[in-house]
Amino acid sequence: MRARGRPGRPPFAFIAETSVLDIQRLSKTYGSRSGASGDKALRDVSFRVPQGQTLGLIGPSGAGKSTLIRCINRLVEPTSGAIHLGDTDLAALGSRDLRRARRRIGMIFQEYALVERLTVMENVLSGRLGYVPFWRSFTRRFPGRDIENAYRLLDRVGLLDHADKRADALSGGQRQRVGIARALAQEPELLLVDEPTASLDPKTSRQIMRLITEIGAERNLPTIVNIHDVPLAQQFVDRIIGLRSGELVFDGSPDALTEAVLTDIYGAEDWTAMRQDHEEDEAAEQASRLTLAGGAG
Repeated sequence: MRARGRPGRPPFAFIAETSVLDIQRLSKTYGSRSGASGDKALRDVSFRVPQGQTLGLIGPSGAGKSTLIRCINRLVEPTSGAIHLGDTDLAALGSRDLRRARRRIGMIFQEYALVERLTVMENVLSGRLGYVPFWRSFTRRFPGRDIENAYRLLDRVGLLDHADKRADALSGGQRQRVGIARALAQEPELLLVDEPTASLDPKTSRQIMRLITEIGAERNLPTIVNIHDVPLAQQFVDRIIGLRSGELVFDGSPDALTEAVLTDIYGAEDWTAMRQDHEEDEAAEQASRLTLAGGAG
């Protein structure tokens, strides 16, 4: 049975589709001051992501999930390997070409990375900074098209009424929604999401994951989500990659993520109890939505 909340695309449709992102033998070794070979954060990781697919990265702390996300847009420099976004090898770009290429990659951060003193609207428009002349960015005078699009994005993420509110006045879930709108303002070809629910309560976490996957499906936007909550990943993403000690040890549909596979990735854990807790939380949220809908009717 398909997990609730996940778009209804067939599993492994990515095999037959044209890939937007193609990662080949990506490795990252952090240097050692003692002169030793250093710590290998990623070891020959290879996979492809097609148009419109939401891929979840799971694995224990230190498995290389955040390093992988940040190597793709080169916030962390890979040691070796290729990262093709369309026909462009991001790993081979110089600084000027990399700045241009980063316009094509939207990034949503765990800690939101908003400018607290600016308004919600100004934070969303900051997603256009790579496209406007310096004087426009300095004076925050953006073209009318960008402003209209920002309003549409705020409406889509449910924050239209908060456009003029300062970012530091928002809740955690609202800040994450601003981060989503800002990333989409770039009009990206690829969306990278680093632990979007780590600081959120279970109900808000489901709302944010639902929003991310719905927007990805609407825009046919390939999306990679680094996520620590396994049941949440199984509920919403199309495909899961499991990392352990920097190596890719699982690549398949959420339904194929059995207790044996999870134990191989994480070690022994009561996966049944974890799923039951998640299902109970989801059932309570659905009951609450139904109650509210009934009252509104």
